[in-house]
Amino acid sequence: MSTTTLEKVAAKPTADQRTDATLIIPEGVRIIVGPEDFERLCRVPANRDLRLERSADGGLTVMAPASSEGGEKNQELGRQLGNWNKASGLGRAYDSSAGFTMPNGAVLSPDASWIAHQRWDALPAESRSGFARIAPDFVAELRSPSDTLKELQAKMAEYIAQGVRLGWLIDPISQTVEIHRPGREPETLSRPATLSGEDVLPGLVLDLKGILFD
Repeated sequence: MSTTTLEKVAAKPTADQRTDATLIIPEGVRIIVGPEDFERLCRVPANRDLRLERSADGGLTVMAPASSEGGEKNQELGRQLGNWNKASGLGRAYDSSAGFTMPNGAVLSPDASWIAHQRWDALPAESRSGFARIAPDFVAELRSPSDTLKELQAKMAEYIAQGVRLGWLIDPISQTVEIHRPGREPETLSRPATLSGEDVLPGLVLDLKGILFD
């Protein structure tokens, strides 16, 4: 049975309060959290190492930490995106710790993402704080052994529906990449050596060695 475990930590525990209680969420049981409560939940010190997401209807998702191999692949993905962004000066690059509030109210954290300067600069100050109220121009998701392909494909479809212009679903398990674009069916590439940032990330050529394959 698939379960999610949440730690319960008292803000100011008294002598008779336990601080190590756990709540086991069986498969099929959903916890619904409002937008303000979700931000409060993420600010709790004990939760800062968790990757939390909130669906459009308020459903809470707790994602397991990346494996050692997954973390290395994700770091390489972020390194190349960051290096390109620094050289181009076209926008802002983010790692997997960044969450964004989509137009439908979902708060999602891609493994890597990027926003053009002109779109970020046009955001009101109040929309930049917390989980910025903007869909990135580009997102990438790197499949881990605990991810199902169907779940990630649905997440990519949601990104595109919310305004993302280019998305990569990188699957080291099958050594394939799905490229998602608005108004088009996903394109699947088998063991590509590189990926083009196209007109969204102009000039970026992602070397997939160490990310898709060793």
